[in-house]
Amino acid sequence: MANSVWTIMKILNWTKQYFEAKGVENPRLDAEVLLCAVLKCQRITLYVDFERPLSEEELATYRDYVQRRGNFEPLAYILGEKAFMRNSFKVNKATLVPRPETELLVESLVRIAPMLRPEGDVKILDIGTGSGAIIVSLLDYLPNAKGVGVDISVDALIVAKENSEKIGVTGRIGFVRSDVFSKLPLEKKFDIIVSNPPYIPAADIAGLDKDVQQEPRSALDGGDDGLDFYRRITAEAMEHMTEEGVLAFEVGIHQAEAVQQLCLDAGFVRTAVRKDYAGIERMVFAVKAAATTPESMSRYEAMLAEAAREL
Repeated sequence: MANSVWTIMKILNWTKQYFEAKGVENPRLDAEVLLCAVLKCQRITLYVDFERPLSEEELATYRDYVQRRGNFEPLAYILGEKAFMRNSFKVNKATLVPRPETELLVESLVRIAPMLRPEGDVKILDIGTGSGAIIVSLLDYLPNAKGVGVDISVDALIVAKENSEKIGVTGRIGFVRSDVFSKLPLEKKFDIIVSNPPYIPAADIAGLDKDVQQEPRSALDGGDDGLDFYRRITAEAMEHMTEEGVLAFEVGIHQAEAVQQLCLDAGFVRTAVRKDYAGIERMVFAVKAAATTPESMSRYEAMLAEAAREL
């Protein structure tokens, strides 16, 4: 970028070519997003004011962003945030970057919370909370709910707590450093246990996109077959749940059937699956309580049908 004058359009064109040469997936879009972050403007402004020259300070910041993106650092880490549901969440290298598919998991749980408790005053546990995107969003949409987010990473919990403060749910949430259920007392029961655990088979991690490989390995590595955490969670979940509790997972491609079976093997009586935007079976829901009457059976089935419903 050694040139006396760099206008918006000139630097965007240069960056697009640079990213293309590096193999960045969305070269023009990423160039625009990064420049908007530097200039603190909307993307349309780049085209309205395309002849505007950048200051030396702006150029220095942009150079740093471009170099980091050229090294496949996730865009969200460079910007320090990621949009999720109706909020922007702080993220860094201690946390997984929230995905659009995970929003569907949150949406399903928001819809069924009143079916569990009419006032929506459910108690929710989020295992492997990371940035807190799931649990904080659930509490944001369910003003009578309370929740706990657990993670083994102290650094991730710091980020999650900051997000809970920013979004205004701190009075209804707690965070615990725990390896799955290890630090949670049995007497504390939850209506919903939700998790987007590590589910990538260990041998597949090296073949992931270079961006994804820069996210925490502990948030990706699901063991030999990707199912290690599902086994651990399903084995203990029931004793941490209320009598009519719901277990909800995000799962990897081709894992839904196996995770459903793990739920059934652990004693859950009904399961359902929801597909993501690409038609991939991405979420698994399971209910704990046995249906002792036709009315209760109908209620559980209706709840699972609502969780699995595609909007």
